[in-house]
This record gives sequence, structure tokens and C-alpha cells, in this order.
Amino acid sequence: MNPTEAPARAASPDANRLHVRQLSHAFQTADGVSTTIFDRLDFAVREGEIVSIVGRSGAGKSTLFNLVSGLLTPQSGHIAIGARTDGSPGRIAYMLQKDLMMPWRTVLQNALLGVELYRKVRPDDVTRARDMLARYGLASVADAYPHSLSGGMRQRVALTRTLLVEPTLVLLDEPFSALDYETRLALEDDIIALREQTGTSVVLVTHDIEEAIAMSDRVILLGGRPARVQDEIDITLSTHGPRTAVSAREAPEFRAYHARVWNGLRSGATVQSDSRTPQGAAHE
Repeated sequence: MNPTEAPARAASPDANRLHVRQLSHAFQTADGVSTTIFDRLDFAVREGEIVSIVGRSGAGKSTLFNLVSGLLTPQSGHIAIGARTDGSPGRIAYMLQKDLMMPWRTVLQNALLGVELYRKVRPDDVTRARDMLARYGLASVADAYPHSLSGGMRQRVALTRTLLVEPTLVLLDEPFSALDYETRLALEDDIIALREQTGTSVVLVTHDIEEAIAMSDRVILLGGRPARVQDEIDITLSTHGPRTAVSAREAPEFRAYHARVWNGLRSGATVQSDSRTPQGAAHE
């Protein structure tokens, strides 16, 4: 495939919910300088898997989500979205850091907005929305307006809106970074439970190493420019009872994983810095 061809977006032929193959993309600045973000990037996300993507600022993590979701079209490569088990097309839902609540709509109406973008809302959609809001402790505010909700409550409404479209793959772009620590842990548990209950695959972009390790089955470390998969870490934690945001952080393996990711980020920064040093120049 030459650089001018658009990537194919099709059902994945295997069990992967997402398969990114040979993905390349670059931006061109106003003065005509081209900056390559990705060059032949490869990775996959399996059914029912939670994968975190970690990298330093500028590694292209949010750009990657925009490419996967179709908001951007890469210059070359292949992005395959896995089909459902019944063969019907898979569906991506994208949850951002900002909850994007519409202040003139009630909590219930905000929750149903994702469904409205696909089709007309049916009575059973309203029932599902109320049931899901109740599951997240929001039944009493379903008919209230967003201004009366805390930050954590608003993010739970956003999560409800995301899940009501019944996605096979959920993209989470720093969704909890603006929340207090206790609320973040609670929402991490919500995502872990989502995978256990529905088999939905989740890809999380985060700067928080602890969050990445606690929630994920696998952590992908992006580094360099153009970005590449610098490390791919399978996460296995020994927890007392079910895995939760707290029990994961207390697992004996947790600190070793943290050190591996942190050291990977530091080494990636060194490589990137060196790669920008002109040939023959002295290294400080």
C-alpha cells in the first residue's frame, strides 16, 4: 500500500476487536514542514480485553484514538474493527476527558443522546437507560439537570451514554483525570466490571501509570518520534478476592510493573531527545 492510499476499515477476520496494521500518519504545519506521528504501527486488542496506551506527551496517543474512531484518516495502513459474535458489525464508542453534558437536557436525556445519533429512541432504550443510571447510583437524579451533579456523577452519566449504544470497543481518553482520587477509583471499578459483565473491549489512554496497571490486562508503551510500540506488558496481578482498583494496587507485582513502565518512559525520552540531536553535535 502506497502512502496515498486510505486505510481499509473492515470487520476483523479473527477474534480481535481492534487490529491496527502498518498504520502511518503525519501532520503538515502551516509552513509546510511534515511531522510523522506514526510509521507502520502494529497492535491488536482482543475480545474482552482492557488495554492501556501510555506514552509521554506528544507521543500521539490522542491522535491514535482519532484515527481508530474515524475522526481522522491516516495516510496509509489498515484499521480493522472486529465483528460481534453473531457476525454483525462492531461498534466503537469514544469517551473523552470532558463529560460534554448538554445543560438544557436532563440526565436521562443526556444519557440517551448516543442512541439518538444512531436512530430514533425507543421505549426499551429509555428503560435500559434508567436501569443503567440506577446501577451507577443515579436513579434519583435521572430527571435532574447536569448543573446539580458532581464531577464523578457527570462522568458516570457520560459512561452510561457511551455504553447505551452497545459498543464492542470503548475508547477512553483520559476520562478520569479531572476527578478526585476516590471517584477515580470508583470509576476504574466500573470499567473493570464492564469487561467482566459484558465482554466489551476497552482501550484506555492515560498518563497515570498506576491507573494503567490497575485496570489493564496489557499496557502498550509508545515511544519515539515517529511513535512505535516500545514495550508491551502483560499484566498479571495476585489479588485477594476479585480484582478492583484498590486490590490491584496492593498486589505484590504492582511495583515491579510500575517501575518497568516508568523506566520505559524515561528511556523513550532519552531516545527521542538523542534522535533530534544534529549529527556530529555534542551530547550534553
